[in-house]
Amino acid sequence: QVQLVESGGGLVQAGGSLRLSCAASGRTFSRFAMGWFRRAPGKEREFVAAINWSGGNTYHADSVKGRFAISRDNAKNTVYLQMNSLKPEDTAVYYCAATVRAYGLETNEYEYDYWGQGTQVTVSS
Repeated sequence: QVQLVESGGGLVQAGGSLRLSCAASGRTFSRFAMGWFRRAPGKEREFVAAINWSGGNTYHADSVKGRFAISRDNAKNTVYLQMNSLKPEDTAVYYCAATVRAYGLETNEYEYDYWGQGTQVTVSS
């Protein structure tokens, strides 16, 4: 089992920045690839970014490419999502997730085995 706890969400003006953190506990963190997803009001949950077990490979959705960056610190059992140039359409609940497919960059939520409870990000115009 892996427990994931997100933090860092909040209210920010358009153009601002936030950094989300996801702290993992339980099994060895470096055995998992990690991902960030989000669910906006009235919409399906969508992929945001993924990172492999070492942090050497990342992938970002087109909608956030160049503005968001996923990273991880295996010594701290934490994955991050740096969000810059935020837009109102980035408003959503953001979730981190872990997959045992440690070498991959999974974009499908069904490939993930463990989920956090989510953190709200609200971007005002």
